[in-house]
Amino acid sequence: MTSGRRYVWATAVVAAIGALWCVAYLRAGLGPEAYGYVVVPAGGLLATACGYDLIRRTPDLDPVAARFWRAMLLAAGSLTIGYAWLAVDMFTHLDQVRTRNMPAPAAAFAAIGFLLAIYAVARVPVVAAGGAERWRMVLDRMITFLGCAAVAWYLGLAPMLSAREPWSAQATLLIGLGLLVAVGAATKVSFLDGSPVDRVAIRFIAAAGGVPAGGVAVLAVQFGYIATVPAQAIVMPLAPLLFTLGVAAQRRARRAPARNRVLFPYLAMLLVDVPLIAVAFGAPLRPPVRVVLIVAVAVSALVMVRQYLAYAENARLLRNARLQEERLQYEVSHDGLTGLANRALFRERLTAALPLRASVLLIDLDDFKAVNDLLGHGVGDQLLISVARRLRTEVGDSGLPARVGGDEFAVLLTGPDPEGLAQRLVEALSQPISEHRLLIQASIGVAVSAPGDTLDSVLRDADVAMYTAKQRGKAGFVRYVDGMGEPVLDHMQLGGELRRALDDDEFRVVYQPIVRLDDHRLIGVEALVRWHHPARGVVGPNEFIAAAERTGLIVPLGRFVLRETCRQAAAWLAEFGPDALLEAGLNVSARQLHDPDFVRDVAGALADSGLPCDRLVLEVTESAVLCGQQVSRALYELDRMGIRLALDDFGTGESSLSLLRAFPAAIVKLDKSFVDGIEIDDGRPAAVDARQAVARAVIQLANAFGLATVAEGIECPEQVTALRELGYTLGQGYHLAEPTSADGIARLLAGQQPAAPEEIAGRLS
Repeated sequence: MTSGRRYVWATAVVAAIGALWCVAYLRAGLGPEAYGYVVVPAGGLLATACGYDLIRRTPDLDPVAARFWRAMLLAAGSLTIGYAWLAVDMFTHLDQVRTRNMPAPAAAFAAIGFLLAIYAVARVPVVAAGGAERWRMVLDRMITFLGCAAVAWYLGLAPMLSAREPWSAQATLLIGLGLLVAVGAATKVSFLDGSPVDRVAIRFIAAAGGVPAGGVAVLAVQFGYIATVPAQAIVMPLAPLLFTLGVAAQRRARRAPARNRVLFPYLAMLLVDVPLIAVAFGAPLRPPVRVVLIVAVAVSALVMVRQYLAYAENARLLRNARLQEERLQYEVSHDGLTGLANRALFRERLTAALPLRASVLLIDLDDFKAVNDLLGHGVGDQLLISVARRLRTEVGDSGLPARVGGDEFAVLLTGPDPEGLAQRLVEALSQPISEHRLLIQASIGVAVSAPGDTLDSVLRDADVAMYTAKQRGKAGFVRYVDGMGEPVLDHMQLGGELRRALDDDEFRVVYQPIVRLDDHRLIGVEALVRWHHPARGVVGPNEFIAAAERTGLIVPLGRFVLRETCRQAAAWLAEFGPDALLEAGLNVSARQLHDPDFVRDVAGALADSGLPCDRLVLEVTESAVLCGQQVSRALYELDRMGIRLALDDFGTGESSLSLLRAFPAAIVKLDKSFVDGIEIDDGRPAAVDARQAVARAVIQLANAFGLATVAEGIECPEQVTALRELGYTLGQGYHLAEPTSADGIARLLAGQQPAAPEEIAGRLS
């Protein structure tokens, strides 16, 4: 048996002994009446010891609960001292037991005990609340307290004041304090949510104050002074017993979950009505009842205030709910970044506007991806916000601007002149924009609905028109006309065929030789891709590379060409010797360089094939080099691996000279456009020098930077002669050798085998 249970049983035994002695005294006159006064202090000692044991033996007791039980321990001790003092006084005045009043010191100790109990109960924290909720809780507690107090007054304390044999002021005070403990604890326990002080324990404390006080009050009213003995021996010893039961409940306590408190104020209102019902059935309207009437009026007033606060809070909650609903509807129908209508709202409004001959302007920002890549997504977001602001300004109240994609906007216009609005938007978006003063342009597609058009058909027409505007050079607008979608559809279908061709292994790699201009000896190859279409035959790259770039299929296609080139070049080296082929090159697009796995793919292809890194040449155009930090990082990683980089189509871009300083190139390839006409000699030296100026400048720059040079697109022997006179040693073109299969290159390499070793020792320098 635990120590808590032992105290409960011991206190119960003391209470039982007191009850048995009282019965024996009333029936047989056993012992003097003073014996009855011993039971309360005896039980009080056990209750005090029980409280002390709880604090001492429970080191993990919550600080709030420990504070409560320390105060209750002091209360029990003070009450025990007071009633022990009373017992000693009664034994010293045996002949005055029935009529003697409680000594003032004893009453003071008892009163202090009750006040300490009231203090402890008041300090127990209730559920935390703020604002209107806090005031509602205060009102609920006041209503509950007044309702319980009115009943305690009417049924307990008031009858004592008007009893036939009036009790002493000390007794009346202590009974009132006991009832106050009960009312306060009952009120407090109604508002505990998850308190460390156990709710059941506080109920026992309420009963410890209320049950004995109420019992004594009833005995005093009904039996007068003769009730003193049963009050002291039977009723009052219940207080220590209930106290120890409360301590035992605290030992077993677990934090109580939150509970609904809404019923307690209404129960209190019903309790206030009990005395009023008694008056209604004939009870005299005496001063105690008048007090209850006053309390009932106060409770009614508090309930009115409480209901008003509830009404105000409900109104506030409804208002907040409406605002929340409006906010959710706004968030569902508007873009979170720009605040424009989103795709869902745009489609809804367009569906409603179709019968009114609606116009749709589909706006796509040109080269927006470069902004994100070079300046970061934060700058890109600011740019989108600024674009949205300009759209609102230009559209005004005549239409609905919306953001329908990442960098794609749309305008729904029900008024006339959609082309005029499109022109104004092109001009507005061609000016520096956002806080970073960026220059961004837009391609706009315009579509006007016709009778019978559907939502999807109008949006498709606008998309086709916008795509056509991009094909025509961007930074402009195009209005959709019938038949405009066929080339776009063909292009889209071409993308689907490319995907199928990759899956069905319809692509083949051919190789264009790179030769020395003096003896036409093969020193390297450039890999080119051909599509062996099952119906159209061999399809050149000019017909499908653009579609592969647009659809992103250039990445897997380029991966296939890379691995096949590395495998085939390694096979040639293994068959014809390490000096048979000095380089195997292939073109790499900007889309491939943007792929974060590209460098890993190159390393994997070299490792799987066994091709030395310095034999692989990756050809990059000037425009691809300028496509952002990701491309620059990839190129420098490739250079560190020992792979040689060639600047293809050199001279056609805007930053050729600066690229020679910033780009880790090893080879410069003179574009075919500067080779065409270089051989023409019309007898005018100035004209000849003009045609050869770029080719001469390129070879001079390359020599200055220590770069090798290759002339592309050589188509006649006169061009070879002119290029050799300018200092070029390597070239490629249909005059030198056409693109051929791997077997054709193998035959060329085999034909070169008898040559002397010194003749095949030339390398790119």
